[in-house]
Amino acid sequence: MLVPLRELLQGAKKGRYAVGAFNFSNLEILQAIILAAKRRSAPVIIQTSQSAIKYAGLEYIVAMARVAGDLSGVPVALHLDHGTDLATIEACIKAGYSSVMIDASHYSFSENIRVTKEVVALAHAYGVSVEAELGRLAGEEDEISVGEQEAAYTDPDQARVFAEQTGVDALAVAVGTAHGLYQGEPHLDFVRLQQIAEIVPIPLVLHGASGVPAESIRQAIERGICKINIDTELRMAFTKAVKDYLDHHDTYDPRRILSPAIDAMADVVEAKINLFGSANKAVR
Repeated sequence: MLVPLRELLQGAKKGRYAVGAFNFSNLEILQAIILAAKRRSAPVIIQTSQSAIKYAGLEYIVAMARVAGDLSGVPVALHLDHGTDLATIEACIKAGYSSVMIDASHYSFSENIRVTKEVVALAHAYGVSVEAELGRLAGEEDEISVGEQEAAYTDPDQARVFAEQTGVDALAVAVGTAHGLYQGEPHLDFVRLQQIAEIVPIPLVLHGASGVPAESIRQAIERGICKINIDTELRMAFTKAVKDYLDHHDTYDPRRILSPAIDAMADVVEAKINLFGSANKAVR
């Protein structure tokens, strides 16, 4: 069965590790994520963007996720990533998602609080966890696009007030990462992250972690990050594996084409689980 996000992150916060949150939009990506989580006996978050729902269909996604949760043998949370449309968020809550993200970071601080509180009230009534975002990451991810001039780091004092007034279960913070591919090495503001963690009691989330150096990830976890989002690296592994296979094989069988991609993505997920410290933390 699928479990609420808060359960996974409370364990991570207490144990000082992070749970990986991996985006999927089809069966093969989901299979890869679950395969790696089973191998490493790790709790895992499988998440979809709003555009992934449009692509695969809400009913298909929930059905696949439920099977994954039932057969995996590890704790699995199904999470909506960067929910900006309230109708979609409500549909996910009622369809069986165990967690949703309300991303109202493009609004003013007060409006972000108001919208987030509305989602928290609805989600908690269904036993569904809520992640919100304060601050804005630069870059592009599916339907989310933020220019460099629009990006803004999370203010620690605002984060404390936001957590207190909204009642969210997890807070995504902007401390120097970005969505998509990095042109250079990202530099995280660890002082800011430490300040936030010291006054915000709920688990913190790091978005845009694909391509962030391992040492920076370790330092972020030491300073309170409990959930880490990975999407771009899975897409890159998928694309490379398919291309490499087709460069050397003449076939029209999608099973043969996609099987190497499952293995390649599972290797990426397994490596992230090891890095995040969540291996052998699957207690159900």
